Amino acid sequence: MTNESIAPLPARPTLRAVQVYCMATLCLGAGLCVGYSIRDSRASVTRQQSDPASAAVNAKSAGHHPGLNEIRQMADKQAAPLLEKLKTNPKDGTSLVQVAAIYHTSHRFKEAAIYYDRALQSDPNNVAVRTKLASSLYRDGDIDGAIAQLNRALKDQPSDANALFDLGMIKLQGKGDNKGALAAWQRLLKTNPQLSPERKATVLKLMADDMTMMGDQHGIEGGRSSNEHK
Repeated sequence: MTNESIAPLPARPTLRAVQVYCMATLCLGAGLCVGYSIRDSRASVTRQQSDPASAAVNAKSAGHHPGLNEIRQMADKQAAPLLEKLKTNPKDGTSLVQVAAIYHTSHRFKEAAIYYDRALQSDPNNVAVRTKLASSLYRDGDIDGAIAQLNRALKDQPSDANALFDLGMIKLQGKGDNKGALAAWQRLLKTNPQLSPERKATVLKLMADDMTMMGDQHGIEGGRSSNEHK
């Protein structure tokens, strides 16, 4: 996350504006973590090795605009040597996570989830990988599965910033659960006093927007109730 200051909140953002803001936040990076990602020493993934999105950006800067199919072809090419390695060592956690990351960044979320799940089979307490699995499941449309994985991660590590942040985003975007999102982010701030000012500001802005949205919804519901009793 950059050190740039965040613009002040508008007085009363519309529901659509809040949704757009949240979705833009969701789309930053390979998953949902928005700068919170913690590189696990057991399953680190270098951007040069495993991010076909980087290759696409480089191609675009050179005047070429690759489509999704081309990005997926790049992903297959990058994944090939890792898949060969897994044939001789199917439980190699590092390779499994690298393949999963390649598939995630090329929008092959179902395949990404499969490889993250395989990595967890040999290392079930790896909260960082479980959080990434939740991200792939969410992007593939399995909202309940993603929430279940995050809840499992938080049983192992109750104050994990990545899991708490993502839980709030998925509850808001996937379930429309404003109160659940707010509770997750409040817990994040309470249990992670070491957050940088920039990251804390991002969470506080999301919380403020969420509370404004709840206020707007309450006002709409109150107006409907008043009209019904006239």
